[in-house]
Amino acid sequence: MKKTISAWVAIGMTGMLLGGCSKPAPSEEPVRAVRIMTVAASAFSSGYEYAGEVKAQTESRLSFRVGGKIIKRQAELGQRVKAGQTLAQLDPQDYKLAADAARAQLRVVSTNRDLAAADYKRYKELKDQNFISSAELERRDSTLKAAQAQYEQAQSQLAVQGNQAAYASLVADVAGVVTAIEAEPGQVVTAGAPVVRIATDGARDVVFSVPEDKVTSFRPGMPVKVRPWAQDTQLSAVVREVGASADPATRTYQIKVALSAKDTAPPLGATVYVLPQGLGGSGTEGLQVIKVPTSALRRDGNTSAVWVLDKASMTVKSQTVQIATADGNDAVIAAGLQPGMLVVSAGVHVLSPGQKVSIYQEKTALRQSEQAQTAINSGANDAAAVKLAASAPVSGMPAAK
Repeated sequence: MKKTISAWVAIGMTGMLLGGCSKPAPSEEPVRAVRIMTVAASAFSSGYEYAGEVKAQTESRLSFRVGGKIIKRQAELGQRVKAGQTLAQLDPQDYKLAADAARAQLRVVSTNRDLAAADYKRYKELKDQNFISSAELERRDSTLKAAQAQYEQAQSQLAVQGNQAAYASLVADVAGVVTAIEAEPGQVVTAGAPVVRIATDGARDVVFSVPEDKVTSFRPGMPVKVRPWAQDTQLSAVVREVGASADPATRTYQIKVALSAKDTAPPLGATVYVLPQGLGGSGTEGLQVIKVPTSALRRDGNTSAVWVLDKASMTVKSQTVQIATADGNDAVIAAGLQPGMLVVSAGVHVLSPGQKVSIYQEKTALRQSEQAQTAINSGANDAAAVKLAASAPVSGMPAAK
């Protein structure tokens, strides 16, 4: 008996070892759900659209005409200012002292001029009496003219020093909005260094950039449409200025478009879209073309390809396509697809040739289908209940035979 049991145990262990060494059965590839679209010809509606920024036609960088230390700044970012309003002030003490010195110098030269004038008058009387020579009188006349010139020079110097003391206050010369603050109190600035930037009230521009191959399509006076980013309206505008040279960093050309004074301009700094009128590329508007979303495209080696669904076997195969251009978020297909083909529009990067797929259905559609089926079942149950109630006997009455 013991030998028999040992033999059966050995056989069982051998079977387990053989079973462990055998290869597991390959798992079936999962059926993936994908979005499907039917290829059809549609109108080519591509147009050029450029993003721009609203700016004032005139923007001034105001600066002090003299250097010094800023002791006070009245202007704030976004503040509306009027012409003649004080924006910032320098420490004026040194300029006041210089003006006082010029004023004192004027008094000195004024005294010298008066003394020279008195000498000339006295010597002229002596010359009339022939007590002195003409040469002596001429020397006194020259002294008087030099004193007069020194007096006029001191007057001009006093006026200059007085102006510099006044320049210690930065005053707005136009009405507008403060768009930038470039210096703070306590900072020492030089003459001409920008302190405050003001966008002048009045006309507004839209500024945007275009590539080199499109700059020749724009010309001053050309009509365009401007669409604010946050509004569903279009404003009329015309091209005012075309950049003469490319930006050294981006190699694009700047275009300025003047908004119409009749329309309410978007706020400064707002993002808008410029739609040139009559600038449709190569005249392809309205042409019937085949378009697929960019999400349907994938790279197959050095070419572009899409997945085409075989509805009979519910498998996908790779189809090489040739892309002509872009139309918004769609790609225009020049070759490779025909109307009526079923193309995978989402989930293309997890598929392989010959893989089985299922068509993805929206959850809302499934929910509506389930609700409809529930309503049908509920209606059938209610009808059955009514029929059963009609056939049941009423209490106190005999059942119908």
